[in-house]
Amino acid sequence: MLLDQPLPVTQRTHRVQIRRITIAPGHAAGLHVHNGPVFGSIETGSVIYQIEGEPACVLGPADVFYEPEGVRIARFDAQDEGVTFLGYFLLDTGQDPIIEFPDH
Repeated sequence: MLLDQPLPVTQRTHRVQIRRITIAPGHAAGLHVHNGPVFGSIETGSVIYQIEGEPACVLGPADVFYEPEGVRIARFDAQDEGVTFLGYFLLDTGQDPIIEFPDH
């Protein structure tokens, strides 16, 4: 078992979109918020991952993560080797994944 993540409310999910995402070495994604829950698994490389207000951790190959809907993700920073991961976006009917980058 890698992750057994309860969702805060019943999540209406019509489809799941899976994306392979690569972030360049040393690139910080920056503070961001998703419009729906995102699950992911690291394929190669590593990142520093941090939900705002919680401790940061390093994720590497085969590690999994959860970014809750509407929660501020303080860090998703690729390390020296960069990172490639699969992101699983839970979407309702007619919904597309949106990422917002608040100023602060």
